[in-house]
Amino acid sequence: MISFTSNVKNEVASYDGERNENIAMLSAIIRNNAKYDEYTITVTTENSKVAKRVYLLLSDIYNIMVTIGDLENTFNRNRLYVIKAEGDTKFILKDLLVIDDNGNYLSQVEDYLIDSEEERRAYLKGIFLSCGSVNDPKTSRYHLEFFIDKKNEANFVNDLLNEYYLNSKVILKDKKYMVYIKEAEKIGDFLRIIGASSAVMYFEDIRIYRDHKNMTNRLNNMEQANIEKTINTCNKQIEEINLIYDKLGEEFLDEKTKEACVYRLRYPETSLQELSEIMTMEIGKSITKSGLNHRFRKIREIAKRLKESEKKEIF
Repeated sequence: MISFTSNVKNEVASYDGERNENIAMLSAIIRNNAKYDEYTITVTTENSKVAKRVYLLLSDIYNIMVTIGDLENTFNRNRLYVIKAEGDTKFILKDLLVIDDNGNYLSQVEDYLIDSEEERRAYLKGIFLSCGSVNDPKTSRYHLEFFIDKKNEANFVNDLLNEYYLNSKVILKDKKYMVYIKEAEKIGDFLRIIGASSAVMYFEDIRIYRDHKNMTNRLNNMEQANIEKTINTCNKQIEEINLIYDKLGEEFLDEKTKEACVYRLRYPETSLQELSEIMTMEIGKSITKSGLNHRFRKIREIAKRLKESEKKEIF
């Protein structure tokens, strides 16, 4: 079964922009997923469409000899695609702002590479293709991450993401730097930024379904909690009424309070609101919830004094 990450990469890899956008995308890929020397650039990926995209970018932009081979990944049995470019690779690496004129690695690309909105988005596409992954929204948690070797590059990518207010963060993990986003809404925003329209529709459909399901569960839990609270309150009122009847008798209570006791015993599991409506209908005069609550408060106070007097007699 194809993973959600693979589906997103397949969609992004099909993107073909203007030359400057393609250079920004290729720069991100080479900087984060390539081995190179003066004569060779090698990119390895498990995704066939990403491999094809890298092949086309290198051959079309730089008119260099590029080959694709494959081999078996002994760790997970997936096939690995190896893209190899041979020729004047030093010029390519300099043009992509991977190295400087002296052949030293550039810790960060120059601003002009990502000067426009389209170029910034293209660079983020290349970052995701080279070292990104995203959880399927059907799983229990939302998570998007990039594993990056170099700290400066990780911070650069993190800053770039946060230009779009994605609330990304960087941590050191397994000797690499993980740039990650955990908020569902922000992950959806990132997928929009990199132009993964089909992935966005799938992601948002699942997210909305999960949010609705969670809300329904919360409402059901609240309703159950309210039912349990009502039953506990009713049982306590009945207990207090029985205590008063047993110790003092019905005659001790005034007519309004006695009336409340009669209806509570007659309808032992109704809420206060429901009981007030029943009494209003059967008695023929308005009994408000507030007025009924006042009567039960009086019952509670009498029962409390009885319990306190019983304690004094015991001790």
